[in-house]
Amino acid sequence: MRQNPARRGALLDAAIDVLAREGARGLTFRAVDGQAGVPGGTTSNYFANRDDLLTQAGARIYEHLTPDAATMARSLDGSRDRKRVAELMHELVARIGTHRTGYLALLELRLEATRRPGLRVVLTQQIKADIDANITYHMESGLPGDATTVLLLYLAMNWLIVEQLTLPDVFTEAQLHDLVERAVEHLVPPN
Repeated sequence: MRQNPARRGALLDAAIDVLAREGARGLTFRAVDGQAGVPGGTTSNYFANRDDLLTQAGARIYEHLTPDAATMARSLDGSRDRKRVAELMHELVARIGTHRTGYLALLELRLEATRRPGLRVVLTQQIKADIDANITYHMESGLPGDATTVLLLYLAMNWLIVEQLTLPDVFTEAQLHDLVERAVEHLVPPN
């Protein structure tokens, strides 16, 4: 297997684009080579098989979706109340919306994980770790609510994001904004 990290990253990004556009069934080494604009056979030099490519693409999506240190530090600015939670949820929806391709590819991987036990294990571990990290962050930051609050926000925001990215005309921007506000109002206890 080749070890050029920049090339591997570019191939994974191309795989994410293919997943989002063509679905998991369209993800082939040839399709990734074409999307990345590299000679035929390049992807097969970097990934042992299609399962390896799917698994590594899933990890790469999380690299893109995870907020950087500066964003995390900014999230601690301001009050620790319900209003701040609403601001953070709006930022989350907006941030995911800017990486539409990655989120759609992640949805494709979730569907594919129902048929591929190895991918299911990897995604389950990654998503559980993400949820645990969100709960820990929320509890340690002093924001109102408990672990159940975080889980319910996670579920509500994820489905709202799915609606926004897959059927953007279901809700207007104003409705989307209001739904985030109402979810926080109903799920997060006042201070």
